[in-house]
Amino acid sequence: MIQQTTLATEIAVCFADEAGRQDALQLSVRLGLPLLEQYDLRDEQYAQLLICESGSRRLQQTGRKAPGPVLADFVSGAVAHRRKFGGGKGQMIAKAVGIKGSVRPQIADVTAGLGRDSFVLATLGCDVQMVERSPIIHALLESGLQQAQADPEVADIAARMTLVNADSINWLAEQQTSDQRPQVIYVDPMFPHTDKSALVKKEMRVFRDVVGDDQDSAALLEAALQLAEYRVVVKRPRKAPAIEGHAPSYQLNGKSSRYDIYTLKSLL
Repeated sequence: MIQQTTLATEIAVCFADEAGRQDALQLSVRLGLPLLEQYDLRDEQYAQLLICESGSRRLQQTGRKAPGPVLADFVSGAVAHRRKFGGGKGQMIAKAVGIKGSVRPQIADVTAGLGRDSFVLATLGCDVQMVERSPIIHALLESGLQQAQADPEVADIAARMTLVNADSINWLAEQQTSDQRPQVIYVDPMFPHTDKSALVKKEMRVFRDVVGDDQDSAALLEAALQLAEYRVVVKRPRKAPAIEGHAPSYQLNGKSSRYDIYTLKSLL
């Protein structure tokens, strides 16, 4: 998620239990969003609700036919299944970022979203800096990361993940003066999905409502190429054109998506 600078205005913060009340209050102040003492998901006064409950946060569309909640979950569900059965170093994403033998590059994921790819890379042993510019999506990521840090089964993986709320292009420019440049920069711009699964449709609907369409892929790629030490990796739909401005050095193709790799120099 890249370039929108304003928060969605049709979102309110609420809490589902007393344990979530203080978190909801703090979030409403931090995000500048209304706080609801009571809520009804059937009430469409607000298009979406950011719900706090017992140390977790979820984003929920309102309305009678609205899909289920969207959240950052690094402990259970699909992410847990992939951690256990996802293929390890044989995964295409591992090859794309340059994982090989003992090499585990330090990675900046500058389109973090809900953090799934970042978590996969951290599971494989990489240190990952997640950059997410939407304050609302960042709040979901923050909650998911805190839960993972408190879970004995994945705490060591979560320890390799850090999170910042920043516009990716600006963040990349600021890192030009840093002594520690990312070895690999990972970019997954939002694009229209053709996947028919309910999960993808639900999440894409939420993301588009909250952060809008991504119009800055070319500028983000340019900024990434100016900073990365070894390579930039861009995830794309399998049949989509490459981002304008630079031709990838090579591509790795999967069934529905591919990775465009822009090599700057060889990884050690």
